[in-house]
Amino acid sequence: MSILLGILTVVLIFVSLFIVLVVLAQKSKDGGMGAALGGGAAEAAFGADTTNVLSKSTIYAAVVFFVLAFSLYLGRIYERKHASSAANNALPTITAPAAPVAAPAPATTAPVTAPAASVVTPPATATPPAK
Repeated sequence: MSILLGILTVVLIFVSLFIVLVVLAQKSKDGGMGAALGGGAAEAAFGADTTNVLSKSTIYAAVVFFVLAFSLYLGRIYERKHASSAANNALPTITAPAAPVAAPAPATTAPVTAPAASVVTPPATATPPAK
């Protein structure tokens, strides 16, 4: 399947180059790039019916281009879904671990307490205060 997709990719590149060349060879109404890049040479090669031949070949090439592009798209999807991991064509699969890894318990520390400040009280006196 991969060889066929490679061949179709090369054909798609040739078709796209053909479209570019045919479009550039067409004679524009304003005398732009078509006149500068061989609009007269195309008339000499195909005769008086040049515009009709070039426009039809552009249409057919565009249809072939879109059909090839869509078939390559579908082929790559098919290849990705049916690729075997033994051929190393598939993306690697990542498996989840069987049991979740337990997080370590947060370290607990005993709160640091400041020693209680000793309150110093004055000694009681036996004498009454003076008048």
